[in-house]
Amino acid sequence: MRTSGSICRIGVFYDGSFFAYAQRYLYHERQLGWLSFQPLHIFFESYLAQKEQGYSSYKVVYASWHQGLFTTTRATEEQLRLDRNRYHDLMHAGIEPKYLPVSQQNKEKGTDIAMAVDALQVGLDDKVDIVVLVTGDGDFVPLVTALNKQGIRVLAAFFEFEDSRGKRGFINERLLNRCNYAVDIIKLEHNKDFKDAFSSLFRKQSDR
Repeated sequence: MRTSGSICRIGVFYDGSFFAYAQRYLYHERQLGWLSFQPLHIFFESYLAQKEQGYSSYKVVYASWHQGLFTTTRATEEQLRLDRNRYHDLMHAGIEPKYLPVSQQNKEKGTDIAMAVDALQVGLDDKVDIVVLVTGDGDFVPLVTALNKQGIRVLAAFFEFEDSRGKRGFINERLLNRCNYAVDIIKLEHNKDFKDAFSSLFRKQSDR
């Protein structure tokens, strides 16, 4: 229950493949730099402070990353290097990595279920007031409904774009409509109120 002077506790749950794809697009094609976790969490805190009134402060208190992971025998040398760099980024940002093995058909299986269970468990344990879902996947609609029943609001953070190969980043319409709040991170670049916040999200390419 919200009380005067209380902290708004935020939980951030990353659909790893969804985020990584947008991160690569912004780095390689847009050449904006490396989209970084710590400033993104600061943005979530400040953004939700505008949406949720009555708290003394806003803080990301839990974050997790969900993604499929290749074994060393099946991963390329470049993939192993990227995975190691990713793991360091997650550790420095205080994000708990939760990997599942990639199937024999080179597909992720169960990551969306694992992410939903994680978010629901954290919500049922009364550890957060707001959940941020970094995804565009419509499979998370039932999760949003379940969290709302517990009085937990949900922010969908997503990326809408089309890269040079015609692949798109997007959010499912049902998920967009069901969440309490939604923000397209890429559109912040052209929003006069958030242009500075958008620029702060990236590390210089030379630092990567």
